Amino acid sequence: MTSPVSGRAPRRASAPSFPAPPAPGRGLRRALVLAAAPAALVLSLLLAVILGAEPVSIARAVAEPGLDRTLLIDVRLPRVLLAAVSGAGLAAVGAAFQALLRNPLAEPYVLGVSGGSALGAAVAIALGIGATTVLGATLLPAAALAGGLVATLLVYAIARGAAEGTSGASMLLAGVIVNSIAAGLISFLKTLVSPSRAQQLLRWLIGFVELPTTSALLGVAAYVAAGCAVLLADAARLNLLSLGDESAGTLGVDVRAVERRVFLASSCVVGAIVSRTGLIGFVGLIVPHAIRRLCGADHRRLLPLSLVAGAVLLTTCDLVARLLFRWLGTEPPVGAVTAVLGGPMFLVLLRRSPRL
Repeated sequence: MTSPVSGRAPRRASAPSFPAPPAPGRGLRRALVLAAAPAALVLSLLLAVILGAEPVSIARAVAEPGLDRTLLIDVRLPRVLLAAVSGAGLAAVGAAFQALLRNPLAEPYVLGVSGGSALGAAVAIALGIGATTVLGATLLPAAALAGGLVATLLVYAIARGAAEGTSGASMLLAGVIVNSIAAGLISFLKTLVSPSRAQQLLRWLIGFVELPTTSALLGVAAYVAAGCAVLLADAARLNLLSLGDESAGTLGVDVRAVERRVFLASSCVVGAIVSRTGLIGFVGLIVPHAIRRLCGADHRRLLPLSLVAGAVLLTTCDLVARLLFRWLGTEPPVGAVTAVLGGPMFLVLLRRSPRL
């Protein structure tokens, strides 16, 4: 039987994957989180601008133009803003994907967008296009974004052709397949290029946050703002999707349209971020789970709080990477920092709530 609203075979309604039992003091906890989130964001941004590999005098930076002001305003501030925007986008998309796929392990890279973006960048690097020249700085992110969009269309086409329509399971499986193919092609490219280009490929795959140009920062911010606006507008519908397609359709939700809208908006957000930062994992997985434990599974709160918490997390991880330069003599990729910190954090969450 086909659903009259979605036009495809409905999935049986099931209990939401994200438990949200009422608990004593939950209202007070929510209020504290809502009040603390903006303060945490402001504090993390200030610390990330003030602190770094090189000590900076705030008094000299305020008093007169010079090296200190240049480091604060022209070097650190754009990089910090890129980290904040990227973290916010990845966390919001992670929350949306977990609701869309009804899979608590879903995160921004599960639908093949990251694999496609990485493959696009890998092809550009293998062809000799690097980010050290003006042309390369433009073409390399463009190639990554194009790869992400192609992967998005491919995953969606595969899912539409599946027997269950564009169900969460078919999207998830299609994304895993596309990511696997992209990973295999990237590994093949690494064997064909010179060692220097192979090293550049490896760095891209680990993830990094570097000083962006003004146009690049504004471009990523525009994509993230537009995509997250779509996700926030569909927050209430994502709540209904947790009841199952048939139940959501009975309540007036155009399930197919919501899935398509959230999927494409999320893919554009992730593609734009990956095109500038490479692959940064765990942000979209950890943040929604942590916020859900604190404030429940209502996406009208979960999505905006994930935006703020994602910005705080990635900004803090980038600051840690820069501070490690003082002791290591080199700056580790921020993707490595998020993996080292995010893995144990997720294990703690999993232990405390086995039904994640």
